[in-house]
Amino acid sequence: MTEAEIDAELTRAGAPFELVEEMVLGESMKVFRHRPRALRELLQRSVREHGARDFLVQGAARMTFAEHADRVALVAALLASDGVTKGDRVAILGENSLAWIVAFFATTSLGAVAVAMNAWWARDELRFGLADSTPKVLLVDEKRAARLGEAPALVRVRRLEALLDDAARATGAPEPPIAEDDPAVILYTSGTTGRAKGAVLSHRNLLGLVGVQSFQGARLARMMGAPPGFVPPPPVLLSANPLFHVSGLAAGVIPHLAWGARSVWLQGKFDPEQTLRLIERERVTGWAPHGSMAHRVLTHPDLARYDLSSVKSLGSGGAPVPADLQRALRGAFTSVTAAMGVGYGLTEATALATLNYGDQLVAHPTSVGKPLPTVELAIRDPEGRPLTDGDEGEITLRGPLVMLGYWQRPEETAAMFHAGRWLRTGDVGRLVEGRLTIATRKRDLILRGAVNVSPSEIEARLMAHPSVAEAAVIGVDSVELGQEVKAIVVPRDGGPIDLEALRAWVADALAYFKVPTHWETRDSPLPRNASGKVMKYLLQSGADSPLVED
Repeated sequence: MTEAEIDAELTRAGAPFELVEEMVLGESMKVFRHRPRALRELLQRSVREHGARDFLVQGAARMTFAEHADRVALVAALLASDGVTKGDRVAILGENSLAWIVAFFATTSLGAVAVAMNAWWARDELRFGLADSTPKVLLVDEKRAARLGEAPALVRVRRLEALLDDAARATGAPEPPIAEDDPAVILYTSGTTGRAKGAVLSHRNLLGLVGVQSFQGARLARMMGAPPGFVPPPPVLLSANPLFHVSGLAAGVIPHLAWGARSVWLQGKFDPEQTLRLIERERVTGWAPHGSMAHRVLTHPDLARYDLSSVKSLGSGGAPVPADLQRALRGAFTSVTAAMGVGYGLTEATALATLNYGDQLVAHPTSVGKPLPTVELAIRDPEGRPLTDGDEGEITLRGPLVMLGYWQRPEETAAMFHAGRWLRTGDVGRLVEGRLTIATRKRDLILRGAVNVSPSEIEARLMAHPSVAEAAVIGVDSVELGQEVKAIVVPRDGGPIDLEALRAWVADALAYFKVPTHWETRDSPLPRNASGKVMKYLLQSGADSPLVED
């Protein structure tokens, strides 16, 4: 069968992925008819269908689906005793851990909103996030608590390491009604204006992604010869992406719960050897490396020593995957064939909008594929008018995966949408025969290891140093990370400048991944246009400014 025939079979009336038109936030959109309406439904179903099986694995710790649900109920009761009710925010700040995951599902089961705090932020950024989201409770691990220092005046601060013990005697978790479009999580994402903005994702958004990913699994099984209705054994999925990021949470642990997967989590910072050990020990069947992870595993000197034959699927997103890296992955993970995919998405659209996989990925390695079911995609000009096939313009998206908006930022939310809830991604691309190719990522944003880095935030810090007259930050190509951060500075009054001191100055205020690793000093002013903006494309190319200041 062709892909189109399989899609029609899976989405027709009465089929598991039947598509219907429904009103979503005032607009008619395609949605899956047979879908859960709240994350709490996934939790309850996981116990009925997979209770005694392992769900979460990290180091020596293991937790079954039933044990996970029991702990979620206890922590929900504990949070309720702290005064958390529907709509309140609960901030979760810590490294990936089983307690983090339990805390998330406990928060959302109460109808409260989880604030997935960026564990890589420096102190000022952490305090900004807490002031912005105003959580009623902060759940924080020891390392982040030390970095944060004294917390703002919150109702309660609890330590993640002690959370499960603290909750052991809690009882009576309430189960308020939860609507599909109630907010579930705030994920902070970098923007072109500097400070991160909190993208508010609803239960519909997160469960819509589960539906899209589940559809792709069923489609792939049929394309590989499985009979209609085939139910594969539960997968074993390796996770190294941060839980505070859309890749680790929305595209990670939530669908893992839905699928009855064994969800295997790395401990601490990403380590290629730990990754290889876990793949072999747990017989991992699927992995979605982001950023430099794939490169680091493929270049590990002991790669050939490990048995990777259990891995049947690989996926990647956040940045284009070069064709040579795709070939290297196929060479190392020889059991992966049609299940290798590269997608496009963003936090504001719940992680995934298009997917390129299998033979299509081989034939079109620079494309990120076609829109998935329920996702509408159009390329538009600066005035918002749709462009024709092959024309380059702004990528816009529409559907049940698109965020509610930015937390407490109505004007910035409004600016993100065209009429009809078409999301303006800010990314530039083109459609050819229905396949999307990315031309430029969000204006000047630097994509370092699949994490967006805002130049303006770093520039503001550099300009605050007394020895700097001007500063501009750009991205430079990197084999390992995709891009790295480069700073171009003009010394004040033509005097000397200590670049090591400047690096330390940035590191004192911003997360490590924002600290420039490449530096350039100039003794002449940076090129600017008539409105006074630095022309960064000239800094990238090294060309002279076409403008003359009279």
